[in-house]
Amino acid sequence: MAKNVLFIMSDQHQQKASGCYGHDFVKTPNIDALAARGTRFSTAYSSSPVCVPARAVIATGKYIFETGYWDNCLAYEGRVRSWHHMLTENGMDVTSIGKLHFTREEDPFGFMRQINPMHIHDGIGDLRGSVKRPMAPPYTKWRGIERLGPGESTYTKYDRDITDTTCDLLREKAANPDDKPWALFASLVCPHPPYSAPQEYFDMYPEAEMPKPKLIDPDAPLHPWMVELGRCRNFNDFVDEGIRRRIMSNYYGCVSYLDFNIGRLLECLDECGLREDTVIVYTSDHGENLGTRQIWGKMNMYEESAAIPMIVAGSGVPEAKVSNTAVTLADIAPTVLEAVGLPNMVADEELRGRSLVELAKEPDYPERAAFSEYYGPGAARAAFMIRKENFKFIYYAGYEPELFDLDKDPEELTNLYSDPNYKRIAERWEEILRGIVDPDDADERAYAAQCALIEKHGGRDKIIGRGAFQGSPVPGETPVFVT
Repeated sequence: MAKNVLFIMSDQHQQKASGCYGHDFVKTPNIDALAARGTRFSTAYSSSPVCVPARAVIATGKYIFETGYWDNCLAYEGRVRSWHHMLTENGMDVTSIGKLHFTREEDPFGFMRQINPMHIHDGIGDLRGSVKRPMAPPYTKWRGIERLGPGESTYTKYDRDITDTTCDLLREKAANPDDKPWALFASLVCPHPPYSAPQEYFDMYPEAEMPKPKLIDPDAPLHPWMVELGRCRNFNDFVDEGIRRRIMSNYYGCVSYLDFNIGRLLECLDECGLREDTVIVYTSDHGENLGTRQIWGKMNMYEESAAIPMIVAGSGVPEAKVSNTAVTLADIAPTVLEAVGLPNMVADEELRGRSLVELAKEPDYPERAAFSEYYGPGAARAAFMIRKENFKFIYYAGYEPELFDLDKDPEELTNLYSDPNYKRIAERWEEILRGIVDPDDADERAYAAQCALIEKHGGRDKIIGRGAFQGSPVPGETPVFVT
């Protein structure tokens, strides 16, 4: 039986930063309750740990190397068919509320309605992040700490509006039932920076109690690819211990503020009597390093950045289940299509994923691999990840790979790639990667597209001179550029 879909998404929510994922002090009672009434996926990953490409995968159900939505300036413009198109073509109402991070509102994304959408600035975004080989110079300031909370931000206000509007739409659906299923995409922006939590949520996480991130010290051993990332995304240069603790208090406060808004959405769904007829999906586009390996933000394949929460609930979904099957954002489109009664579209459109509802019903499938790819800001060369069973393999174009046993080494501190005892595993996991993509070819195709984009908009010197705005403005807000 077809179901409606309430797809709730956040931005930059680290998987570890939820009670149901085992965090020892973060308070997320509503996300935890959703997991208790559905299935939580323990091995869930972003398809690309940065906003725009991740959201293109969600829309299309296809990998970035197939579609060419390489980075934060090469965004989804409606050229590739999305699940939004497929629902609309079948007479179903599919509405987005909040952040999409596509090109421009007038482009053909397939939604019946976009309400108060956030897209990349001017349809182009922050071009500085597309400058490669040589990379743009390090930043001279970080606006993120200039706006350090506690307090309201344009993002926390935007999330309040998104939540209010989604609740109004749910009430509208309940008052005007239709014989066709619908999908609401409620896309929140917290806990994405600025790190500014409303006071009551900031107060939940005393600064003095914030833990020290691993490998944050200047002499910590880092992979060369990460050293280059840290040189370009050098926000840690502006952080002392006091600022670090305050950032973390605000980040976790924003997570709890996000949880509050999710709770409002779930409560409204129940009050409207729509729970039994609706599949609920909660996830995020990527995680947050929180200073780990000297990086603030995302943009790498370690757990803090690439692992995401993924929860599905609703009638027919096993309750209080933890699935260890590997899943990614490529599974969102098949989930929506199957829920609303269009399962044939998954095969017809050659989508890469599978329905989370169906995966939740099945036993753990350890042979399933999670794939992620990254060509975005701060990376002179691309990075790729295969997570299968307890091993994570990271391939860097132009650098030596990494291999981690996440059962024995969950903090990813010991690279096993050169260990002869793991040679077979490393070779097999690289074969899996190359069975999906030619990583070096994809790296060069991304670079060619980025070079063309930079030349189209005036060349590297002009773009570097203009600076970056370090976070997309909400609708109606003007970006402030910094060098």
